[in-house]
Amino acid sequence: MQGQNQQQAYDRGITIFSPDGRLYQVEYAREAVKRGTPSIGVRTDGGVVLLVDKRISSPLMEEASVEKIHKADNHVGIASAGHVADARQLIDFARRDAQVERVRYDQPIGVETLTKDITDHIQQYTQVGGARPFGVALLIGGVTNGEPRLFETDPSGTPYEWKAIAIGEDRSTVQGYLEDHYDESLPLDEGVELALRALGEIRESLQPEGVGVATIDAETGAFIELSNDEIREYLVEHDLLGDETAGDADDADGADDDATEE
Repeated sequence: MQGQNQQQAYDRGITIFSPDGRLYQVEYAREAVKRGTPSIGVRTDGGVVLLVDKRISSPLMEEASVEKIHKADNHVGIASAGHVADARQLIDFARRDAQVERVRYDQPIGVETLTKDITDHIQQYTQVGGARPFGVALLIGGVTNGEPRLFETDPSGTPYEWKAIAIGEDRSTVQGYLEDHYDESLPLDEGVELALRALGEIRESLQPEGVGVATIDAETGAFIELSNDEIREYLVEHDLLGDETAGDADDADGADDDATEE
């Protein structure tokens, strides 16, 4: 009984390490990320691809209200998995940070610099009593001096750089597909195809309305979010477009999901 009470004490105290060196609240935040719908990032010679699964929980829901891809600056995009409200707070922080860099130094912020500023902000919430960690992971993709960069943030405040990465539910399956099929010399459009095929490993039906895609071109450094028509062209061209009725069934299955975890 005493052991259980000790466990609960470490459970509640975000600033207290357990005897085996764990911060339980950070681990619970990672579990929140695992429950979110997947997001995928692919870095290629031609730029960075960000793809998200925008699971629509009801045919009455406005598609545009499901926000999982965000423009942080003209050359940086961010995709999330986990609690949407937490993601919005970090996106706002990233946008302010990028604008301060432009106003203060008259130059775009580096992708790595932005990522580390965000993770420093996240890390503070693992040391302050009375606040919980952010229950979200971010994929930050962009271009710095013509070089594509792709980073992942962890609820602990640790940044990781990747060539290709998946976050959210079924991460191991999607990541396994990326590891088997990734080629760093891919052009940007084939990076989009790779990300769509990786998502197809865990989704029986892919519909343009249920997928979000954005690219950051290495040559122009421009963040561009693809329209539904452009996504449909990719799905049709690569024989990935699912049956409309199957997509409706998936939407109905997702209706029980927590709307705050995307």
